[in-house]
Amino acid sequence: MGDDIASVDQRWTPVAGLLHWARTQPDAVFLSQPHEGVVTDITWAEAEDQVRRIAAYLTSLQLPPGSAIGLLSRNCAQMILADLAIWMAGHVSVPVYPSLNADTLGYILRHCETRVLFLGPLDDWSAMAPGIPSGLPTVVFPQTSASAVPAGAEQWDALLARHAPTSEVVPRAPDSLARLVYTSGSTGQPKGVMVPFKAMAVSAQLLDHFCEVGPQDRMISYLPLAHAYEAAAVECNGLRHGFRIFFSEGLATFPEDLRRARPTIFLSVPRLWVKFQQGVTSKLPQLETMLADPAMADGVRRKVLEQLGLQDVRLALTGSAPLPPPVIAWYRSLGLELLEGYAMSEDFAYSHLSRPGRARIGYVGDANPGVERRIADDGEVQLRSPGCMMGYYRDAEKTAAAFTGDGWFRTGDRGEVDEEGRLRITGRLKEIFKTTKGKYVSPAPIENKLSHPWVEQTCVCGADQPQPFVLVMPSPLMADTLVTEDGRTRLATDLDALLTRVNAQLDPHEHLAFAVVVPETWTIANNLLTPTMKIRRSAIEARYAAQVDGWVARGDRVIWA
Repeated sequence: MGDDIASVDQRWTPVAGLLHWARTQPDAVFLSQPHEGVVTDITWAEAEDQVRRIAAYLTSLQLPPGSAIGLLSRNCAQMILADLAIWMAGHVSVPVYPSLNADTLGYILRHCETRVLFLGPLDDWSAMAPGIPSGLPTVVFPQTSASAVPAGAEQWDALLARHAPTSEVVPRAPDSLARLVYTSGSTGQPKGVMVPFKAMAVSAQLLDHFCEVGPQDRMISYLPLAHAYEAAAVECNGLRHGFRIFFSEGLATFPEDLRRARPTIFLSVPRLWVKFQQGVTSKLPQLETMLADPAMADGVRRKVLEQLGLQDVRLALTGSAPLPPPVIAWYRSLGLELLEGYAMSEDFAYSHLSRPGRARIGYVGDANPGVERRIADDGEVQLRSPGCMMGYYRDAEKTAAAFTGDGWFRTGDRGEVDEEGRLRITGRLKEIFKTTKGKYVSPAPIENKLSHPWVEQTCVCGADQPQPFVLVMPSPLMADTLVTEDGRTRLATDLDALLTRVNAQLDPHEHLAFAVVVPETWTIANNLLTPTMKIRRSAIEARYAAQVDGWVARGDRVIWA
């Protein structure tokens, strides 16, 4: 299962990629960083120079080999440069999400005994600052606000001026530890996934199996680089293939940043694909009619993609969670084939991906080269992958529990395979709940059917209730409409019809009894979304638990919480 992996170079490292491109195309732009309206371009030669100088600084600290070095920042050019310097100096990179609370941040930094912290721009420095251990040496990126600079911190530019480029590159074996990726689980403390260099090597060569990629390609880095998905697809593939990588300053400038980048390879997560769609349809409600007109269709498609900044995209990738089929169909109507994938931090985003021309809606595609897959008796998807982790850092018990006795990784996901070997994920083993009728319900497949232009997120609940029901978070783009009686009436009518359509596709014990429109937006900040914008199911259920019995007693089809 999966193509032959014999041709994949597992000895490649990100530092080797940097040195190759700095030698072969030194004057080409590698990183494009916007800041306060000004874009700074960093060439491959300039990147190598900065990396060698920061590596020299790290070497000067005389840290033990393989020390953990933290990275706390929104995505920026210096995050990738710092990563490379850490590896060049023989240490381990520990990127952490820039949206963590102080307690979780402190736990991670102490758990891996972080020796140095690279600090960049953050949305809420004051909320995170208490999590940084006292006395931890800190290096501040240039874009960092002056108010968010700890006392005694080193400045990135000052280090560049102070240290000459090192000539030493510490060799790194394929099986040696490259990175700790702390998972964003919904419960308990995060686990440190130990990523070896060979996992980065195989992930960095995945796109080779789709089309010819190289220095002519462009990507934009805006999903958290602390997550394996972004690090593998953008950072590692960029270093392997010589891509130009653009960055975004934040949500306010993202549309402009995306149009500037005009990526040829673009990846996103379901929530953002939905938001892009909602943004277009809110401004152009007659789009479907226009696309149905042969005389207008081509021009309309081109104009919509240009407005999104996606007119040059050759590969469009989506992952992290299922994408509703109507959304996939909508993008196909624009000429953009979204390729769904399936992977996790534990295999450094190297598992399954749909192939162009072979994508089946509702399926996450074929096994990547070298990946073995089996479906256990309980429906669990189990894998053996060249991208697989070395284990969980300092947690032998959880490492052992993650694997079967014969060495297969337990994904925790249920799935099935079609006649052509494509995988479909049918839910999480641990997310299945039981109603009072003694029937089990898997919420994720039902949520994937609940697509509506005004709805951004759904969460199917119903443990210990007669029937499941669904919590509905409307799109913030519809906020002005939903304060009107006409808008609320329209959404209620549509949701009633949606429940009828979806229930017709479900077994009787899965039928949704009602929909609840919630008043608040689920965000990373309020802990109702993970950093990769997946719902924190247990947190959402807990938020509304006290109201459930009252909703059930009302007997209404659509309820406004």
